[in-house]
Amino acid sequence: MRLPEVTEGTFYGTAALKVRGKGFCRMWSEREYNRDDVHDSEVLVVFCEPEAKESLLDSYPEVLFSTPHYEGYGAMLIRLGEVDLEDLAEWLEDSYRRRAPAALLRRLDR
Repeated sequence: MRLPEVTEGTFYGTAALKVRGKGFCRMWSEREYNRDDVHDSEVLVVFCEPEAKESLLDSYPEVLFSTPHYEGYGAMLIRLGEVDLEDLAEWLEDSYRRRAPAALLRRLDR
């Protein structure tokens, strides 16, 4: 998978991938998993279509989850220790597409 203009950085104080300065995925912080009583330390936050979120969570309950903080918002949490790499690549690309400008999406779709 090759996503144009991806850079590493921080987003909400954690390691992240960005496209033109906009974060499209980030690691969940220790503060977050302690706050939400989730004990997975390797969790990635990605953006998703709000309309598809519940279906995805229901289809992959061992891998995907959400917390009250993300209720009603187009983001989901991925347990990195449980995820299949093909699924992870798909969800990363979907998240990228939600944050990238149209010009980069055209390049991606060539």
